Amino acid sequence: MTRASLDKQPHEVAAMFDDVAANYDLTNDVLSLGQARLWRKAVARAVAARPAERVLDLAAGTGTSSLPFAAAGAYVVPCDFSIGMLREGKKRHPRLPLTAGDATKLPFADEVFDAVTISFGLRNVHDTDAALRELLRVTKPGGRVVICEFSQPTWAPFRTVYTEYLMRALPPVATAVSSNPDAYVYLAESIRSWPDQPALAGRLQGAGWSKVAWRNLTGGIVALHRGTKPTG
Repeated sequence: MTRASLDKQPHEVAAMFDDVAANYDLTNDVLSLGQARLWRKAVARAVAARPAERVLDLAAGTGTSSLPFAAAGAYVVPCDFSIGMLREGKKRHPRLPLTAGDATKLPFADEVFDAVTISFGLRNVHDTDAALRELLRVTKPGGRVVICEFSQPTWAPFRTVYTEYLMRALPPVATAVSSNPDAYVYLAESIRSWPDQPALAGRLQGAGWSKVAWRNLTGGIVALHRGTKPTG
């Protein structure tokens, strides 16, 4: 079994996700107490994919997150650097053009996507700022980015309860439902060390995105950040 460390070496993170690919979607539903599905719906609404648009779904895993974009009539490219996840996704969704790629060196030309999105994956990238710049590079001028990521609950008492859940309740629950419980210990640690909402917004702006804003989901457990690629 493989567990990545917080320096997020790409080979460690990829191997860890390879290990959990088969039960990944189910495990997420259990650990999030069913909220994961609601978060995916919020992402789909925020991206607002339209027919014939090109959408990049980065860190797409098995491709589950890409299905709403395809249903909207967009040409969606699910991209992930875990080959195990992509193999599992190909079994489930053979029509999706699942693509292997590193978030810091995307295998796409400049300015080809109308929208780019990444859900619960940016936190696992070795170089966050490089990934945000790469997303900007492959987006058309005027195109949009939507990032869904764990964040910091806004109400202090709830933040304390949430932190306790992450560090105490999550590992035993993961032991019961996951093929690699240690991967979910890494998950808890990576959430605790991740920047809060304003800090991530600042990094988006620093990478060149404009009109950056965010909206909290589930009391700030998760935040949806949005931005637009400047046209000038």
